[in-house]
Amino acid sequence: MATKGTPATSGRPYAWYFEPLWWLLLGLAHLPLAVLYVFAEAIYFLLAYVVRYRWRVVTENLRNSFPEKSPAEIERTGKAFYRHFAQVVVEILKLAAISPEEMRQRMRFTNPELMTNHFAENRLVLSLGSHMGNWEWILNGAALEFPGRAAGVYKPLNNLFFETLMRRLRTRFGADAVPMLATLRYLVAHRAEGRTLSLLTDQAAGPEDRPYWTQFLNQDTSFYTSADRLAVQLDCAVLYVGIRRVRRGYYEVTFTELPDGRAAKGAPVGTFPITEAFARQLETDMRASPEQYLWTHRRWKHKR
Repeated sequence: MATKGTPATSGRPYAWYFEPLWWLLLGLAHLPLAVLYVFAEAIYFLLAYVVRYRWRVVTENLRNSFPEKSPAEIERTGKAFYRHFAQVVVEILKLAAISPEEMRQRMRFTNPELMTNHFAENRLVLSLGSHMGNWEWILNGAALEFPGRAAGVYKPLNNLFFETLMRRLRTRFGADAVPMLATLRYLVAHRAEGRTLSLLTDQAAGPEDRPYWTQFLNQDTSFYTSADRLAVQLDCAVLYVGIRRVRRGYYEVTFTELPDGRAAKGAPVGTFPITEAFARQLETDMRASPEQYLWTHRRWKHKR
């Protein structure tokens, strides 16, 4: 008899009763994106007008970040965010079936030479991203743009079904998915191979994380400092990963050089030049396209 976590029918590490959901999602993923965007409109309507999913968090974040905006502008930006978010949901699902050719067409890297120049020196590159645009497409696009050299750090999910699904989506084109606690071990193992490791570094860092505090979107904001520490320890190059939606289903990724491990090593004690430079780049992108950021998470829940 199959037990939880070891279904007899599929051999996958989740309970057997998730199997119909697996095939349902896989079937939906094979639909054209044009059809999936119809579903996205329904999701948008439910989130923004029926369920009003985390509407209070979204509007509070927007008001505090853009105090110059009127209530009507905050309302419009919030609704635009929900539409973008709904489209990202179906785009993430599409990763289960999208072809490499279509992925390349929809994810364009404007200056990949900033990455490949470091690879030519067999140098590790920390790619610092955020929850802008479609953050789940970046790793797959990088796996195709830089074959055999892309990896991303993620926090494993407790639900085995969704953990299995998301690992499949993230690694389908050959990228490595690195559990958060294995980050240093992975970097040490590949330090002389010329690879890039992607970190989403815009989460809210708590007191136990030794955060760096800075003014960000008119608010006192905490950031993780792991990028500075890893870059110094392993002499990493560091790139900011900027992504923007140019039109529905099409994104551009642009790299920006940030201070590397050598520069951070020489910085005064208590300063974090990599994290500060990342914050300034992200702030600029969020001001330019606020609807493309993930406003539903409580980014400013910690206080100094």
